[in-house]
Amino acid sequence: MSLQDKNVVVLGGTSGIGFAVARAALEQGATVVVVSSRADNVDAAVVALGLGGTGYVADLTDAGSVHDLFAALGAIDHLVYTAGESLLLGELANTDAQLARQAFEVRVFGAMAAVKAATPKIRHGGSIVLTSGIASARPQKGWTVASSICGAMEAFTRALAVELAPLRVNIVSPGFTRTALWSNIPPEQREALYREVGARLLVGEIGAAADVAQAYVYLMTNPFATGQTLVIDGGGVLV
Repeated sequence: MSLQDKNVVVLGGTSGIGFAVARAALEQGATVVVVSSRADNVDAAVVALGLGGTGYVADLTDAGSVHDLFAALGAIDHLVYTAGESLLLGELANTDAQLARQAFEVRVFGAMAAVKAATPKIRHGGSIVLTSGIASARPQKGWTVASSICGAMEAFTRALAVELAPLRVNIVSPGFTRTALWSNIPPEQREALYREVGARLLVGEIGAAADVAQAYVYLMTNPFATGQTLVIDGGGVLV
C-alpha cells in the first residue's frame, strides 16, 4: 500500500512532528490537509509545503468546529492526530487542575472529537494514526499529567481498533524530539536537556521530527497493522 493519490488530514500539522508527517506524506504522493487553531500557522505551513498542501483553521477543543471541518473536507483516506500544546510538567502537588484539564482537552478529547467526526469520511483501506509519547511507558518524576495523557491515548487506540474494525487505528509514541513542544523551557536549559538525554539514548542523540514522521507513514501504509503502539525513541525505554 502507498500514499500515492491518497488524501491525508493532519490535525496539528502546522509544526513539529505533524508538519514533518505532512511533508513526508506529500513526498509519498499524497495530497495533504493541515489543520491548526491558528490561522497564521496554517498559512505559513501551506506555503512551506507547496503544491499538494492545503490548510484549514479549526478549534480542536470545540466539537462543533471539528464536525464542520470534516463536513467541509469530504472523503479522506488517513487521519493523523498530532495536536497538542507545550507539555505540562510538574509534580502533582504543584499541578493546577485547570491546566491539567486543558492539556487533556486538546490531546485526548480533541482526538476523540476528531475520530468521531472523521470516521464516516474515511474510505475503505484507510486508517487513523494518533499520538502518545514515552511518558506512558517510562514516566519520570514531574510527568504525572503527561504520562496520564499518553496512557489514555494508547488505551483509546486499542479500543478504537476493536470498535472500528476493519478500519485500522494505530498510535505513535515518540521519545524526546526537537519540536516546539519544549518551548516552555528556557533555551539554554532546553539545549542542556537535549544534550543530557541524547547522551543516554542508545543512538547517541535525540530525534528529529522527520525521523518520527516515518513511523506515521509506515502505519498508514501497512495494511496489517492495527491496534499497535509504535515507539520511536532512540532506545529510550531501554535505558
